[in-house]
Amino acid sequence: MALHQGTLGTDHGPERRRLSINPFFGLADPVGDMTSAPPSHRLPDGPMPPPTAYQLVHDELMLDGNSRLNLATFVTTWMETQATELMAECRDKNMIDKDEYPRTAELERRCVAMLADLWHAPDPATAVGCSTTGSSEACMLAGMALKRRWTNANADRYRGGARPNLVMGVNVQVCWEKFCNFWEVEARLVPMEGDRFHLDPQTAAELCDENTIGVVAVLGSTFDGSYEPVDEVCAALDAVQERTGLDIPVHVDGASGAMVAPFLDEDLVWDFRLPRVSSINTSGHKYGLVYPGVGWALWRSSEELPEELVFRVNYLGGDMPTFALNFSRPGAQVVAQYYTFLRLGREGYRAVQQTARDIASGLAQGIEALGDFRLLTRGDQLPVFAFTTAPDVTSFDVFDVSRRLREKGWLVPAYTFPPKREDLSVLRVVCRNGFSSDLSALLLEDLRMLLPDLRRQSHPASAEREPAPSFHH
Repeated sequence: MALHQGTLGTDHGPERRRLSINPFFGLADPVGDMTSAPPSHRLPDGPMPPPTAYQLVHDELMLDGNSRLNLATFVTTWMETQATELMAECRDKNMIDKDEYPRTAELERRCVAMLADLWHAPDPATAVGCSTTGSSEACMLAGMALKRRWTNANADRYRGGARPNLVMGVNVQVCWEKFCNFWEVEARLVPMEGDRFHLDPQTAAELCDENTIGVVAVLGSTFDGSYEPVDEVCAALDAVQERTGLDIPVHVDGASGAMVAPFLDEDLVWDFRLPRVSSINTSGHKYGLVYPGVGWALWRSSEELPEELVFRVNYLGGDMPTFALNFSRPGAQVVAQYYTFLRLGREGYRAVQQTARDIASGLAQGIEALGDFRLLTRGDQLPVFAFTTAPDVTSFDVFDVSRRLREKGWLVPAYTFPPKREDLSVLRVVCRNGFSSDLSALLLEDLRMLLPDLRRQSHPASAEREPAPSFHH
């Protein structure tokens, strides 16, 4: 079945379609362009003036939500005018054509070097890395490298039917489930237990064996914004190696936290300072502060990235290695990432991320003070926090709150946790650059105003609906 099915029978007739166009859209004659209107699910028979096509699309998109009020997404929803101008100037540049666009390729190389230095690579000048379309692709590349290293080291056993596995918490982003599915790797998931909502180092170590290609530690869980203890995971695997001889690498999925912790949690050891950390990814379009989509994947050194996975193209008469799943993609986001690195520097990033964390912590405290909610996290790691209803609240649940906030324009997701905490349903707020203290105050006031109605309910309205699924963002 197709993922997106056309609905050819929903044009509602030619008269209805004709009335969909405002007569003012006519460039000179208000009735000249109104004799017919384009179908919406098949190609029109002929062209139309650019302003008419623009206005038709523009008006339909007004029904989308306001991205600045979307507190579900981690993705950047605001950039400076200068950054958007640079992106517009580069939108026709194909990132893969490195010999055609050598300066764009150079900016990508510089970004990799900056991240390698930021993440304490042993030698930032020789660290291997690349841009991607986002963290999902970056995770796929990191997983491919882990699997190929394992198959190279266990060639006879792999040919004999040994199945590789990857150990991670049940809270990982869905891209890791995709990786295991697409590349035929067994996913060994550490479940949530009690008030622990992410990976437990000891349990992860117990799931490892001679077929384990690596362990994924998440620096900033999307479920509640908490950091997984990367150093403790590495220590537990050190003990495994001491006991069994198995040398199991760690990949850090730093989709969000790898662009927060270096600036706000400098004493937290999670990166290449830990010898067992083989690779790290991040999303430039999350707390890297760039519009979607750009991600980054870095390896400690060339030894962690098998040479046979790297393709090489000629770059100004030299050798330019490339490692990606897709081919053509715009260079605009890479240019915007370099602009942002150049524009902010370490102190600028520190100021931006600290502001986001302060707003998240303040908003969490304000919600807790209402008395109807219990905080799971407080926004003091990622600028993200999760909360649920207080134990004595029986008239409404988190799904009612999410639905009522949507009526005000706010998108605050409500979802159930995965095994073994399916009993827990929460709301989650992601505070990004551009979500100001004023907007935070407006959200808190809207939440305060809808509570009296919710308290008067006899029971949660969501009880009459289908159960909500777990959240996968």
